[in-house]
Amino acid sequence: MLRTNREKLVKISVMGEIASPTIKNVYNISPTGTPCILPGVGGITYNLRIGDFACGWEADHVEPGVSSTNKENDPRTGGAANTAYNILSCIGNQATITSGDAKGAVGTVTGKHGGIEHVLIDFKPEPLDKLSIGDHIQIKAYGTGLKLLDYPDIKILNMDPCLLDAINPQVNGEKLEIPVTHIIPASIMGSGLGANQVNSGDYDIQLFDNSIVQQLGLEDLRLGDLVAIMDADHSFGRIYRRGAVSIGVIVHTNCITAGHGPGVTTLMTSTVGKIIPVINQKANLASLLKI
Repeated sequence: MLRTNREKLVKISVMGEIASPTIKNVYNISPTGTPCILPGVGGITYNLRIGDFACGWEADHVEPGVSSTNKENDPRTGGAANTAYNILSCIGNQATITSGDAKGAVGTVTGKHGGIEHVLIDFKPEPLDKLSIGDHIQIKAYGTGLKLLDYPDIKILNMDPCLLDAINPQVNGEKLEIPVTHIIPASIMGSGLGANQVNSGDYDIQLFDNSIVQQLGLEDLRLGDLVAIMDADHSFGRIYRRGAVSIGVIVHTNCITAGHGPGVTTLMTSTVGKIIPVINQKANLASLLKI
């Protein structure tokens, strides 16, 4: 097992609630100029979970399972509670329903969605059917500050130590081999570029060029897939840097909006390319976390 600083990490509670779906503009306009009305962010998504295809749905940015936020609107904090909810929650964290008919049900954090600033959580079908918009969710936030003690050139982000254990990186000299389902060039990454931090949110894979989609096999991307983004450095924001490698997880569905697509939340990054992606079709949260 790789040496980490997990015994020094703080496990802290953060609280959110199930967020309602929202529609800001009735129509979304596709890059071909077609107006569409489609489901989008928020709510409880009953027929879309981690492990399902990210593409092919009549949808735009739909979030699998449960979408959650902290709605504390104290003017003294300026939304600081939801910032903490998003920053401190990590992929793989335990989330427990604390109100409503499904009180006591336990789920798993599977992603963070920028712009709307949602934390995404997977629940089994039975408790999912008992949930209501507004139900409260408490997350045992654990993972912020996680480090690989022997690999300082690889930065860990947004990851519960249990997910690191499940990924089981393999040592290859001074580098680590990480299982992924797809390898993606930074050149097709879109919305979310330029953010100055990656401890919350995501950025999108553009799938508007059919030839590159077919070449890279991106039509079968699944929610929860681990993917490698080549020539992408996420150490302090999302930038193009030749030789850098970043690993992320697919967190929401494909989109029709220009510059958007399946969203990726960052898990690992190396400015100097100390990560070796290895194709493994089982590299999905559904398998890794047994959800």
